[in-house]
Amino acid sequence: MSLFYRVRRAAVLLLAVGSLAACATTEPRSLQPEGINDPYEAQNRRVHEFNRGLDRAIVRPAAVGYSTVLPDEIEDSISNFARNLGEPSVTVNSLLQGDLRGAGISTVRFVTNSVLGIFGLFDVASDFDVPRHDTDFGETLFVWGVGEGAYVELPVLGPSTARNATGKVVDLFTNPLSYAVDSPEQYYGTVAAAASGLSRRGRFSDTVDSILYESADSYAQARLIWLQNRRFELGDGGTGSEIDPFALDTEGF
Repeated sequence: MSLFYRVRRAAVLLLAVGSLAACATTEPRSLQPEGINDPYEAQNRRVHEFNRGLDRAIVRPAAVGYSTVLPDEIEDSISNFARNLGEPSVTVNSLLQGDLRGAGISTVRFVTNSVLGIFGLFDVASDFDVPRHDTDFGETLFVWGVGEGAYVELPVLGPSTARNATGKVVDLFTNPLSYAVDSPEQYYGTVAAAASGLSRRGRFSDTVDSILYESADSYAQARLIWLQNRRFELGDGGTGSEIDPFALDTEGF
């Protein structure tokens, strides 16, 4: 695939973002007392059950096995590699948000870890006290004033919102490395990111299990925790009313 074709495809996608993001600005049709806009709860619960079944049958066993077999040092190196390959996307989103400091930090981290950290296998930048900076196109839309939109649970990917889901689609195309590197090298980041996800699932297995399999209502539990964490990350205090962390179902803890 030529570089021109890739760039043209990305441009078409960005033009489509306006119409996709419009879904996230729609007035809530079902704003619950906790500040949760979930008009598609019935469909979301079906997807949640699918995700739970997938986790029980495939993801959880694979994650536990992955974390059991691999030494922590190797797990960390793979996660560092995946994170480093994502730094250019962080730089692009930081620039789109007008965050020059964040763009500079992510660029310095990418160069430092790529050169001194053996393509990012080692997080040398943190050893040099260069802080981690993370962002995505969902946050870019937030900075641009796009509303959160309805809560949705995505197959495989899990909890999200209309705004965040749009951001996930666009983030597939915001990494400059995907246009500069040919196959199969351009898929290394995807494989490493999947491995990093298995590592997190394995390391936090007890916590995730308590939410998915031990709480009275795993869907409501996961929805509440995810929205609370995402809004905290964005510093979004104006989305509906406050979510009360003490409203969490603690039966499984």
